[in-house]
Amino acid sequence: MKNPLLILFIVIVALGAAGAYLYNAGSSDKPNGNSTTGNAIIDGEVQKITLSLKNYNYYPNTITVKANQPVSLTLDSSVGGCYRDFVIKGLGVKKYSKNPGDTIDFTPTKKGTFTFACSMSMGTGKIVVE
Repeated sequence: MKNPLLILFIVIVALGAAGAYLYNAGSSDKPNGNSTTGNAIIDGEVQKITLSLKNYNYYPNTITVKANQPVSLTLDSSVGGCYRDFVIKGLGVKKYSKNPGDTIDFTPTKKGTFTFACSMSMGTGKIVVE
């Protein structure tokens, strides 16, 4: 320990690098253009999707379903406020999910990519219908 300033500098750089790593480790699911994709779980004939709230947005914020097959979407207990008022304008879906036991049921009949959002458009995402 001949040079305590050098040791202090190395410790500060190491802590900074560790902090930067931890800060960026979860950045792929932030709503900054890097979407997190989820696929529907098929249970019999129904495609089941559960959305959560993460970083003030729906998670996953891109989901994929099949056309002409029923979809049952659930908003889990992390979703609150206006995010529970779920809208997919392009598919004619609008429902207020009062609690996590409620489902938003619909059958997409046209293929494409559609935006989903809360009623105030604070949280958004994409649903890809194949």
